[in-house]
Amino acid sequence: MVASSWDEALPLFLLPEVVLFPSGFLPLHIFEPRYRQMIHDVLQVDSRFGVLMFDPTTGAPVQHGCSAVIVNCKFLPDGRMNILTIGQQRFRVLETSDEKPYLIGRVEWIEDDPPEHDLKAKAAEITEILRDVVKLSAKLADKQIEFPDDLPNDPLELSYWVAGSVYGLTQEQQTLLELEDTEARLNREADILVALRKELAARTALKEAFK
Repeated sequence: MVASSWDEALPLFLLPEVVLFPSGFLPLHIFEPRYRQMIHDVLQVDSRFGVLMFDPTTGAPVQHGCSAVIVNCKFLPDGRMNILTIGQQRFRVLETSDEKPYLIGRVEWIEDDPPEHDLKAKAAEITEILRDVVKLSAKLADKQIEFPDDLPNDPLELSYWVAGSVYGLTQEQQTLLELEDTEARLNREADILVALRKELAARTALKEAFK
């Protein structure tokens, strides 16, 4: 569901193999001159810019990303910066401009369509699968791994949290970011987590067999 129009212009930060989701934290080390300028510029306005993944082989950026807001910025003596950002809202790029040293995109904000029915049961199902994954991971690693105490209860927020935690599957993460249906995102995440649970269970059983 489109939430705004062409009037939104957003500085764009391109990253290889990184997908940011709403409420997700992203630390960045800023060293390129164009991005140093961008950070200086956005700090003078609303501390907001867009994060887009790009293909490192072609340099072509994707069309869907997430805005990031700077919550902490440390300036280093040589002009570099260490910043901490948090994901805010997803967007689709409609048009880009290179009038500045960094890329600027005309974007439209996107939101999920309202769910047709209650998704709390699906969210509870995913939470239980996550508990199994944590237990199996701890057993496989022979160490204590605590279940996250910041897991959201809201189905939409949970879908973003899980998507941001699917490490090593950036193309899958990008697909999850682009979905505009919370139930579809949760269903896909359930499939991913069930497959991970099966893999961990098999590896744990193999480890136990060779003890």
